[in-house]
Amino acid sequence: MALFRLALLFSVVVGLALLLINLNACGGVSDSGSPPPPPPSKIEHVVVIVQENRTTDNLFHDPVLYNPPPAGHGADIAMTGVNSSGQTITLTPVSLGTVYDLGHAHVSFLKGWNNGLMNGFDKDGAYCPKDQPNCAPPNAQYQYVQASDVQPYFTLAETYTFGDRMFQTNQGPSFAAHLYIISGTSAISATSVIYAAEVPVAGNGISGCIAPPQTYVQLIDTTNPDPNTNETQTAYPCFDHPTLTDLLDANGITWKYYTPSAGNLWTGPASIQHMCGPNNPPPNGTACIAPEWTEHVVIPETQVLTDIASGQLAPVSWVIPKGQNSDHPAYGANNGGPSWVASIVNAIGTSQYWANTAIIITWDDWGGWYDHVPPMQIYNSYEYGFRVPLIVVSPYAKPAYTSHVNHDFGSILKFIETVFGLPAIDPAVGYADSRADDLSDCFDFNQAPLTFQPIPAPLDANYFLNDKSPPLPPDND
Repeated sequence: MALFRLALLFSVVVGLALLLINLNACGGVSDSGSPPPPPPSKIEHVVVIVQENRTTDNLFHDPVLYNPPPAGHGADIAMTGVNSSGQTITLTPVSLGTVYDLGHAHVSFLKGWNNGLMNGFDKDGAYCPKDQPNCAPPNAQYQYVQASDVQPYFTLAETYTFGDRMFQTNQGPSFAAHLYIISGTSAISATSVIYAAEVPVAGNGISGCIAPPQTYVQLIDTTNPDPNTNETQTAYPCFDHPTLTDLLDANGITWKYYTPSAGNLWTGPASIQHMCGPNNPPPNGTACIAPEWTEHVVIPETQVLTDIASGQLAPVSWVIPKGQNSDHPAYGANNGGPSWVASIVNAIGTSQYWANTAIIITWDDWGGWYDHVPPMQIYNSYEYGFRVPLIVVSPYAKPAYTSHVNHDFGSILKFIETVFGLPAIDPAVGYADSRADDLSDCFDFNQAPLTFQPIPAPLDANYFLNDKSPPLPPDND
């Protein structure tokens, strides 16, 4: 009997040990207590859609989101703001297609942030076309986009997961933000503490490793903890550091980067030397010819729609819009952004890819618009920036859910790394992905997969596929 009990005890111990091993192997438990990664085959494609220049308070003034449960989702969206005089300003509605733009350089961040008080947005300017002086209304920064212009976004956010604690990783404009979105940094070299902080100037609208020789971008020393660090150094806007695409390549995972043009400052790969491979050594290159470019960067961006339809969607995709469909202020009456995003989501949702795809929609910077939530922490003199919206769409996205967890651009990279079993881009240096969460709270991989319902939108995929108008370029921010 004693021998039998000993054998029984031994079998129980062995069984528990094997169970723990299997759980760990499958991600069932973890040392950190974080949710497990997606089970194999649940997510096989990740599509990152990057729009332009909006804050959470500005773009998602949606009662379904901001009302508390049970009437709403309880998202943290403000109705009012505070200006530098201490006055409370009621946010007012405005069209998505404004003709004016707002300052959103690094210095603009510092004004609005005001050491965490979030009351200096009015200190920065609004900029009008030369033929429309004084086009901006009073308190132009303290506005929200009227619901009629962005209903497709509201439908997506109400149906799937909306993040009200998504922060832009960097504190400046689009050029650096798009570098962060593919690599978690805007460092000028692999180990440098000097980061690109602004947008390239003197490039005649061309950026990156194919910009004219006189082009330069202001830099910031991130070792200085003072956010007011002077940007006294400059460099030609062609850098080289590790990117997530390097990890994808090394592990045989195909990726595509859809963009409207090569020299667009929103086209991150153009500014990474080993991805661009300029045809002449910088600063004399005029075209990107590296295999990383010719095999993965797709122009025009609308090919994402035909690739989905023809079964050619890569495991990882980034999608960059042309100016008319970007949500960027100062493009006038065009409101193409919400329909553009809906067309991609609808294409995936009605295709073979819906069953195993995660679509992550975000905006690259705050665009000068008011937001009331202070950045969660200043890691260095250039991180983190203001809130930008986040929508996660997938059959495994938590439905009608608001994530209150802190996310940033590094979270998108970390999610991709988690899905495909990849390490951090450069853990020794510590890019944004190495310290970010992996969006786990936005998903429930045990739920019954959500059935896709098409997102109503004024314009459909055929409109964008047949639109032959040249892309409006970024306005250098």
